[in-house]
Amino acid sequence: MNMNFFLVIGTICFLTQVETLSAQNNSSIDNSFLDHLTISSNGQSKRSSSTDSNIDGNGDSKNILPSETIVLADLDGPGIIKHIWNTSASLNPFSARALVLRIYWDDSEKPSVEVPLGDFFGVGFGARKDFQSLPVSVSSFGRSQTCFWRMPFKKHAKITLSNESSEFGPVYSYYYIDWEKVDSLPEDVLYFHARYHQQSPAKPGDHVILNTKGRGNYIGTVYSALQVKNGWFGEGDDRFYIDGEKIPSIQGTGTEDYFGDAWGFREFAGSFQGVSLYEGPLSGDRVTAYRWHIPDPIRFRKSLKFSIEHRGSDVDMSGKQLSSSDERADWISSVAFWYQTPIVFSDSGIPPASERIPPYQIKLASSLKMKATPDKITKGIEGIHFAPETPDGEIEFEFEVKESGNYKLSAVLVDDIFGSRYQPLIDDKPAGPILDMVSKGSNWNEYNFGVLKLDQGRHKFKLRGKGASQNRRTSLPEKFAVGISSLILLRLEDL
Repeated sequence: MNMNFFLVIGTICFLTQVETLSAQNNSSIDNSFLDHLTISSNGQSKRSSSTDSNIDGNGDSKNILPSETIVLADLDGPGIIKHIWNTSASLNPFSARALVLRIYWDDSEKPSVEVPLGDFFGVGFGARKDFQSLPVSVSSFGRSQTCFWRMPFKKHAKITLSNESSEFGPVYSYYYIDWEKVDSLPEDVLYFHARYHQQSPAKPGDHVILNTKGRGNYIGTVYSALQVKNGWFGEGDDRFYIDGEKIPSIQGTGTEDYFGDAWGFREFAGSFQGVSLYEGPLSGDRVTAYRWHIPDPIRFRKSLKFSIEHRGSDVDMSGKQLSSSDERADWISSVAFWYQTPIVFSDSGIPPASERIPPYQIKLASSLKMKATPDKITKGIEGIHFAPETPDGEIEFEFEVKESGNYKLSAVLVDDIFGSRYQPLIDDKPAGPILDMVSKGSNWNEYNFGVLKLDQGRHKFKLRGKGASQNRRTSLPEKFAVGISSLILLRLEDL
């Protein structure tokens, strides 16, 4: 099969579709996909960013202290925000759920966009995953987040980022806000909105993703679930009630069907639909799916209500199926994306970070009792760095479990250009396969060691050296390095 032929045909079909959609849009905001590049404009290209005020300096991040809010952009219109990029560093492994992005339009004192940062960019629960779609992409092990949503405003726009965590110290944030100052906008221009809603756990009845009044276009959904039971959580149908309908005129056939998959979920990334995160069908596993209604916006003139059922199966630990499509009490959350006029906002806001993040027990490596053989330990921004000069080094951390139960256990580890192979152990028993911790540059990543039954009391997490990496690409002296940022425990009985 000639894959180049199919790539060319697919590209032509995609560009034809985008050109057709652009031709149907008589708004001056975005006339076409590529043709507008050939047309002169009076617009002024502008940027608000975290760059160092000293043009020769390199202090390009803004520090956000716990419970602090910073302003990313304060813009006078009329204008159109066209590109947002950001990255951040924090000892909090779930900082993407603790950080909240808010956008205020014109004279509004309340935000029309109010969403945890990670969820806005398509990944729920603060998880770090890469994926690429047409308007949104995430890369660098979940650390680089980009969107190209068009956001017009007539008078004024303000964008803020809040660190709503009370611990873990500052967040180091880098960002770009690229926008265009224009002479005018159409009188009936639609404003960009995004709203977060969670249920922890889900209550009986549909999960309402959006309920709004006005005129506009629904353009996207991010939907996440932390599963509290084994089995399949996604038997729910999507339902759009347009302009006051009592019976939805648009109704689906299942959660995975709405997000473009079938017969369950698995990770994939498409231009308009995909599953950015899927850990599995077991209790404690997380999932996030996205759907962008760019080719097929849901039009409404007076109002729109969008909801989805949360039904699925229940399988006990012996493999017996207890139910097939009953309602489930998973921890679910959603983000609705839409354009509308007039500008609206939520009166209730969003829950505090302590309620948005599941009851993980986060144990920073630097705060734990440790033992290393040989003693080649340094402390840095990422936690503990272990760099023995022999391939059989060991580093051990002692942690305490206050209550017996079934724990999902993971660790945020840091690979290294001098990294090597390590076997993780819990109480001297292997926990998963040997990890190869070499890289082209230091990267933080969460490694899952499965569900373990842990008794109340003290336990040990160990990394035991297993020799040089097979992927090492330097002739410099070997140091057999690995970094440890934190241990993460989730007691399944607490869900």
